[in-house]
Amino acid sequence: MPEPFIDLTELPNIYSEHLRPIDIESLIGANDPRHAPKILVLYGSLRERSFSKLAAEEASRILRWYGCEVRTFNPSGLPLPDDADVNHPKVQELRELAAWSEGMLWVSPERHGSITSIMKAQIDWIPLSLGGVRPTQGKTLAIMQVSGGSQSFNTVNQLRILGRWMRMITIPNQSSIPKAFLEFNDDNRMKLSPLYQRMVDVCEELVKFTWLTRGRADYLTDRYSERVESCEQVSQRVNQK
Repeated sequence: MPEPFIDLTELPNIYSEHLRPIDIESLIGANDPRHAPKILVLYGSLRERSFSKLAAEEASRILRWYGCEVRTFNPSGLPLPDDADVNHPKVQELRELAAWSEGMLWVSPERHGSITSIMKAQIDWIPLSLGGVRPTQGKTLAIMQVSGGSQSFNTVNQLRILGRWMRMITIPNQSSIPKAFLEFNDDNRMKLSPLYQRMVDVCEELVKFTWLTRGRADYLTDRYSERVESCEQVSQRVNQK
């Protein structure tokens, strides 16, 4: 397993005796890649003190302990879908990160019973296909939400639908953090609670599924109907005007 990118001293709420490294030999084949899993984190708020961003940062620390290389996209400055050219710098940054990644973590607030427009805009700018190639297909996905009120699952349910639409392998576990303003201290760190422990569960499961499927994603997404078509035909069909 790759060495952790973070020390346990940065995870004060972790019971170290129960945090176990991933047993990658139980998950991969002899010829599977062994480099650190590449995880892209997206969050869905631009507030100065954004609880979806704080939750994303907390999860990123756990992912780094598990040996992942983590990159986070800052949605500030990303234009609305179709309101700018695809060559816009923020659009290009997002698409390059999506292509780089082998798994993703999406963290959205719930606003009016749904995901935020900021979260949806990021997903909408990631193309389902580019020239017959699907940049998200076969990659793993974990989903989390934060709420200002009582616990809800509207947002994670919608994120799960979007993950399926993007042809991603969305892990079974998920995290919903109610009354998020009570779950973070003055240092912007998540407090120890069952909600924190569930967040760790989600991260652990994402890493396991990424190791398990990364080396065989091409085979898992190899379909009869698409083998019938050439790449050029696929490109013409999915990119038709």
